[in-house]
Amino acid sequence: MKASTYSRNLALEFVRVTEAAAIGAAQWIGFGDKNSADQAAVNQMRMRLGQIDFKGTVVIGEGTKDEAPQLYTGEVVGKGTKPVMDIAVDPLECTDSVAFGRYNAITVIAAGEKGSLLHAPDMYMNKIAAGPLAAKVIDLDAPTSTNIKKTAKALGKNVSEITVMVLDRPRHHKLMDEIKKTGARLRLITDGDIAGALAPCFPDSGIDLLMGVGASTEAVIAASALKILGGQIHCRFAPRGEKDLNELKKAGVRNPDKILSAEDLAKGEELTFTATGVIDGPLLPGVRVQDGKHITHSMVLRGITGTLRYVTTHHHKLPQ
Repeated sequence: MKASTYSRNLALEFVRVTEAAAIGAAQWIGFGDKNSADQAAVNQMRMRLGQIDFKGTVVIGEGTKDEAPQLYTGEVVGKGTKPVMDIAVDPLECTDSVAFGRYNAITVIAAGEKGSLLHAPDMYMNKIAAGPLAAKVIDLDAPTSTNIKKTAKALGKNVSEITVMVLDRPRHHKLMDEIKKTGARLRLITDGDIAGALAPCFPDSGIDLLMGVGASTEAVIAASALKILGGQIHCRFAPRGEKDLNELKKAGVRNPDKILSAEDLAKGEELTFTATGVIDGPLLPGVRVQDGKHITHSMVLRGITGTLRYVTTHHHKLPQ
């Protein structure tokens, strides 16, 4: 069976995985317990991955083996011997959003051929992401105002019509001020920069750029989708000290100061991206409960065909 056929089959299998994880996490919406929400998603995702006939290595996951007993970086999942795949997982992006019933939470898997996804420790990265029309004009080292002005020109908008999404963190106060000084609009999110990075690829999202510092796991996962959608992300590791630098060396990252593009994070075309909404966000509606059944909303991207599919599923029984 050709690799492209494998990726087609796996893309559809992964929908079942993210659906189950989303339903598991959704049971904890608003209960103030982010750990239980995350564990429910992890348990469902790991169980479902174990039912698929493939051999996947988690290149970026919940953390190291000592920190995460399930879906840790380096864990092998699946019940088969081939195809051999890299996978990057975020069983529940935005745990706080689920815990406190806030906007935007998804469960997500990115996958590719062995060696295609960046193998790196989970740590901070400086990021900028744009959609297809502005993919070639963004520059991580350029001033904030320059990136906004160039994006506006590429999109045929006035600067005042540009909306930049930023994680609401104290570390971003200076960035927020710079954005506001340009006259552009600022959209803050409490969590979830995978959805934030992809949103500029969808004009209806109302988001034109993602800027700021976020996690490397989210960067790799977002890059897989951005490549397929024609968008772009530029990022650079932001180690917080000697410990982070040592982790990068162990992972084989020779130049932590290098600016990484989507192609550096997710190589080739044999890529898939699958996400299911847990709570409504810029990409997907969340899990609905209606007449005793759960309704999930997912998106599936395949690099080899460049296709985007939306999948709405009515679960008359909870996933087993």
